[in-house]
Amino acid sequence: MKNLWAPWRMKYIKKAVSKKPEKCIFCSKPKENRDSKNYILYRGRKCFVIMNLFPYNNGHLMIAPYKHAASLASLDDETLLEIMVLLKKAELILKKTFNPDGFNIGVNIGRTAGAGIDKHVHFHIVPRWNGDTNFLPVIDGTKVIVQSMQEAYRMLSGHFKNI
Repeated sequence: MKNLWAPWRMKYIKKAVSKKPEKCIFCSKPKENRDSKNYILYRGRKCFVIMNLFPYNNGHLMIAPYKHAASLASLDDETLLEIMVLLKKAELILKKTFNPDGFNIGVNIGRTAGAGIDKHVHFHIVPRWNGDTNFLPVIDGTKVIVQSMQEAYRMLSGHFKNI
């Protein structure tokens, strides 16, 4: 039997079964002004782009408003427009940087809908490649991420500086 080692996933597993952090990461991380440490790629007027620490695929980004709001209905039109513009720009940057074959873009509103952080609405954009789903996630619940967060951040950050 062969083993696939992904020790960095243990941090996520422990976090998933333990108590969730009391602070909202979408509120606290932008206030820290440590963008590279927090993987914040872009700061807009109403929203920001941050890399997902526990990505479904390499380059998995999230776009969140600065305003702590649980649903889209709680956001003003200017914020919603900025989210959509950033999703468009993120798609173009991810396409240029990683050349994926497609994308999953979505938002989960509420815990029942699958939101891991259900009190602060945010969008996900996940690059997808032909064949990126194989037997590992299906049989073993394991996903292989082929690039470090630091390397992906380095590759993406320059593109986000120009938007």
